[in-house]
Amino acid sequence: FPELLFEAETELCSVLCCTLLRHCGSSLVSTRSQATASLYSLMRHNCDSESSFARIKVQVIVALSTIGGGQKGGQQLVNPEFLRRSLKTLVNYSQMDESMAGTTFPDQINDLAVNLNTILIDTVKMNKCQEDHYLLLDLMHSIANGYQSSPDLRLAWLQNMAMKHIEFGNHCEAGMCMTHASALVAEYLYLRESCPFLPRGCVAFQEVSLNVLEESAVSDDIISPSEDAMCTGKLFSESGLVGLLTQAAVLFETGNWYESAAQVYKLLLPIHEANRAYNELAKLHVKVGHLYTQVAGKEDRRVLGSFFRVAFYGIALDDLNGAEFVYREQSLTKLAEMSLRLQTLYRNRFPQRTVEILKDSGKVDEATLDEEKIYIQITHLEPYFDRHELTQDRKTLYDKNFNIRRFVYSTPFTKTGKAHGELKSQWQRQTIITTENPLPYLKTRVPVIEWEEVELTPAEVAIQDMSVRTQKLKQTTSMDPPNAKLLQVQLQGAISTTVNQGPIEVALAFLCDPEEVALSSHLQKTSPLL
Repeated sequence: FPELLFEAETELCSVLCCTLLRHCGSSLVSTRSQATASLYSLMRHNCDSESSFARIKVQVIVALSTIGGGQKGGQQLVNPEFLRRSLKTLVNYSQMDESMAGTTFPDQINDLAVNLNTILIDTVKMNKCQEDHYLLLDLMHSIANGYQSSPDLRLAWLQNMAMKHIEFGNHCEAGMCMTHASALVAEYLYLRESCPFLPRGCVAFQEVSLNVLEESAVSDDIISPSEDAMCTGKLFSESGLVGLLTQAAVLFETGNWYESAAQVYKLLLPIHEANRAYNELAKLHVKVGHLYTQVAGKEDRRVLGSFFRVAFYGIALDDLNGAEFVYREQSLTKLAEMSLRLQTLYRNRFPQRTVEILKDSGKVDEATLDEEKIYIQITHLEPYFDRHELTQDRKTLYDKNFNIRRFVYSTPFTKTGKAHGELKSQWQRQTIITTENPLPYLKTRVPVIEWEEVELTPAEVAIQDMSVRTQKLKQTTSMDPPNAKLLQVQLQGAISTTVNQGPIEVALAFLCDPEEVALSSHLQKTSPLL
């Protein structure tokens, strides 16, 4: 039925290619032989009917990418070694086929085998890092980036990444993967035939994430996809786009990113309006209303993630040696929890090495480190914003946790070399770091690319500390309903006279003469006796 496989929708062809590939990796010789012969026959018929087997080629590569990237729990869905044997047999068939001698068909089969072998190599690498999901997602992201000029394959790997994030509980990152997938499809649809009610390419998704511009079509292959049977799957359609957007919104809502979910749903409104889908419009408006109700009701109780700076040192780490990342972790992840997780992970990966956590956030002198050990420096981070951002753009909890590239951490020091000293001699070094991509992103860790240091004088340190405490008090006293327990904690930490170096100590240290400071200290000590 060539018209069904090669001319109609690609779904039947896709399912058939996926099934044949699975059997090509079977441990049974007879099964492998029949599957390989069937696959070759399919390619021959495609070539005979269309003078090219472009459709089968694309579907086979996408099928293997889906099979290889969709593993769960480290279980292989296809045996790479058996599949390599089948690919070699496929090449032999093309070379022995006398009717195709003198054509480009054997060379195309060979090129296809090379591409499939590359995917198999990536699959084997993924199998080796199943326990380290940070490394696994880095690898999958690298593979997806390698297919920038092949939208079908990039879409397949973005979906694979989303599945992995769901498996690991990273619903926000999974939503990002589906948003990028939606932006990729929208970009193609806009180039193929501009529709007034469809998103105008990936730029329409910038309210959801600034990273979606990665899906911009920059290749001639993408701009003219019909020449090589690209973008022919059901997802590269209006209904496919609606499905991807819906999945993205559901994932964002599951991860408590209600504002992102609402932005995604808004992209669906013009489509349903143009189609007069009034029932869908009614449901969509109810969903958006519910999302904003959630925002209003949980604004003071949501925790949208924790950020950590992680630096690696050790020759055993190869490419990771000297690398520095920002990790975005779920909700209330504590520094101790993060340290234990990474230490356990790398102890399991390198059982012959000692893994040591560096608790000091200062600069690391690599010359003083033991080459036989692995060192991991972990520092808790806060998002960094300048004054303009805080007053204009970063007002809500969501604003302060979304599309963030700059982070800050503080290192206390004194001019005498000690880390801590008296209030008058306590300096602070603020390190502002910039990441390669704004977070949240397609993966949970991104490299650091810029560093900036600012030294605060003792007076500036004291002013900053009091400003932070004052801001926390304002937030607590404006809560509705009031939270008496939280207010008590804030008061005890901010203005209680029993707290060392509180407001009174700051006033005495910077605003009083030495004689007045001595008298005040004496009065404070004797006041409990009066």
